[in-house]
Amino acid sequence: MRILVTAGPTREYLDDVRYLSNASSGKMGYAIVEAALKLGWEVVLVSGPVDLPVPEGCEFHPVVTTSEMREASVLLFSECDGVIAVAAVCDYQPKTRITGKISKTGEPVLFEMIETDDVLAELGRIKKSRWVVGFALEAQNPRENALQKLRRKNCNWIVLNDPSAIGSESNSVELINSTGDVEETWSGSKSEVAWNLTNWLSNRELSCQ
Repeated sequence: MRILVTAGPTREYLDDVRYLSNASSGKMGYAIVEAALKLGWEVVLVSGPVDLPVPEGCEFHPVVTTSEMREASVLLFSECDGVIAVAAVCDYQPKTRITGKISKTGEPVLFEMIETDDVLAELGRIKKSRWVVGFALEAQNPRENALQKLRRKNCNWIVLNDPSAIGSESNSVELINSTGDVEETWSGSKSEVAWNLTNWLSNRELSCQ
């Protein structure tokens, strides 16, 4: 089994110094990499900027922006059996990036924002017989929004968690299938949740037409 894992945040630069991002630590994604390696899987990790050591034994591809994550993930997915997409990509980017550093003027600064590439949706679109597990961090109507994300992005399963997972050492998740049923629930350290998820996957028939 050879899998792709995306992890960490992405950054979208306003100018050459400042950027938009989020508080993702990458801990959940990196824990999944380590768990998959313990199962004997080959793991390709595409990661945004995080303060974590690269798990020994994986194939590592560092990226910064959402477009870089999309480009690397699409290319590498073609050589994998499936993907666990944990990355918390930045959803918006400035329509125009300013060259240099924006100076303070005492006046409001306005930016026109546009949506970034949808990495998970692209992987779901091209998956063919491969499987896709997405992550959904939801605060309102969590199960409904997670199921909509699963269907919209053509995932086989979606892992639902909430904003309390950001930067935390622990997580509480629900694994939801394409019919909207909750297959499993797991709570504990992110390492424990990662181990439960990868073991559950290892016991499935993972050729998904």
